Amino acid sequence: MANVSVTQDLPVPAQMVWATIGNFNAMPDWHPAVEKSEQERDGASTLRRLHLVGGGQIVEKLEQIDDKERLYSYSILGGPLPVANYTATIRVKDTGMGCSVEWSSEFEASGASETDATAAIRGVYEAGFENLKRMFGAG
Repeated sequence: MANVSVTQDLPVPAQMVWATIGNFNAMPDWHPAVEKSEQERDGASTLRRLHLVGGGQIVEKLEQIDDKERLYSYSILGGPLPVANYTATIRVKDTGMGCSVEWSSEFEASGASETDATAAIRGVYEAGFENLKRMFGAG
């Protein structure tokens, strides 16, 4: 299994960032690669269908959400990313001088080398964090 973990410090309160990214269906509000998200129920499961800029969709399943801890975990059920058995967690922590956002995952490469799959996932995370830095005045 491959692992990717990227962390970004932001100069604003953790709750402010969580209010933006903590809703499972809010990815279009902060990630530049996501044009639209549709949330649906499948039995007891919550799914989101991310429509990507330029075409393509990713279907993800919410595995856990904890507003008190400011984290959610999800898995990818299908999409164009070169991964299988992908699970990830987004977490916002208070640092006392702002907050730290961590996006981490574990997965198997699928249809690409592990190096390429890891680079693709890291690129997704970094694009989201670059936009969060712009939104919250950190870059």
